[in-house]
Amino acid sequence: MNELLTQAQSFDMPNTAFMLLCSSLVMLMTPGLAFFYGGLVSKKSIVTIMFQSFVSMGWVAILWFIVGYSLSFGPTTNGIIGDPTAYFMLNNIKPDTMYTGNTGGIPILVHFVYQMMFAIITPALVTGAFANRVNFIPYLIFLTFWTLFVYCPFVHMIWSSDGILNQWGVVDFAGGIVVHATAGLAALASAIYVGRRVLIKDKSHNIPFVALGAGLLWFGWYGFNAGSELQVNPITVSAFITTDIAAAFAAITWMIIEIIHVGKPKLVGILTGAVAGLATITPASGYVSIQSAAIIGIIASLVCYFAVLIVRRYLDDALDVFGVHGIGGMVGSILVGVFAATLWNHTGPSGLLESGSFVQIGKQLVAVAIAATWSFIFTIVLLWSINKITPVRVNQDQEGTIDDTIFGENAYE
Repeated sequence: MNELLTQAQSFDMPNTAFMLLCSSLVMLMTPGLAFFYGGLVSKKSIVTIMFQSFVSMGWVAILWFIVGYSLSFGPTTNGIIGDPTAYFMLNNIKPDTMYTGNTGGIPILVHFVYQMMFAIITPALVTGAFANRVNFIPYLIFLTFWTLFVYCPFVHMIWSSDGILNQWGVVDFAGGIVVHATAGLAALASAIYVGRRVLIKDKSHNIPFVALGAGLLWFGWYGFNAGSELQVNPITVSAFITTDIAAAFAAITWMIIEIIHVGKPKLVGILTGAVAGLATITPASGYVSIQSAAIIGIIASLVCYFAVLIVRRYLDDALDVFGVHGIGGMVGSILVGVFAATLWNHTGPSGLLESGSFVQIGKQLVAVAIAATWSFIFTIVLLWSINKITPVRVNQDQEGTIDDTIFGENAYE
């Protein structure tokens, strides 16, 4: 097993402590997402959307423990998926079994739990697209098969050392392709398949919840991006700072655009802009300069703001998952090929501005296209298949009371 080394003397205590902290930060992002989405939906569906996030914290963790980590980081023969028996239920893993994917000196259990937090939040992102409309059992089936057949293969192809896209030179520092592009295209496919809500309410029912959720997401994103270096070094520091700078520039850019477009700044708008900036910088955070991060943040809001407006004309992506996460992740992944600089990461690629070559842009474009196409097609086929077994969508007359109908619970009596 190429990721294993049973030499306890290589253990690095500071890096291990740092990665456990980053794992906790990324874990906090899923409750943050629950509050962010919960505040955006109606009073009668907040329990449902928050339940969908929290059930992912339980069920995806179990899937990751049983086979997900093996599929993602196990040894491969084809570069597309890992051996499902390699780390099945963490067999043959001991406390002093070390992860050798880098020089950080962390136990493989730390890598396991850090990556598990990524696996948990990724399918939870999709739920914002079909808010108010999907039955619970179909969601659980979707959660299972999408995680195993979309998320895990792209983790392996891009983040595993023997993955086919990794070997080809595609880079994704913290999940622009693996997380945001795949989830965003699944959201687009879900919105198309499930169809529009009967009653669309554009106003958020609890803006303080949205602010709380966005704050938790922003805070957790430091672990999401800086932690993806898997050790503490100068790249970790730059990834931390590029994350914040991109989010800040994106938030203020979104606010300015909204003032020009609708005449008033909106709190939900500035928070959405920050999330767009965070999603867009994610794939580039460890490869670009701080100045480039500021430009990426501005681009993020310019592109995502108008993407959201266009999508809303034609589809009911209820919480703008495709426009923010999907578009942001894809744009950021392509911009790696423009702004990546070996001065900031000597192990990373050299982008267009540094090398004058379009090669890395081409590689990033191909990877984005493959991820987007597979996630979109698989999601449509999966939802269609589930619907043959049990109805995916709730009855239209139940949409207004979905919390009470499915769970017998209400957030507000």
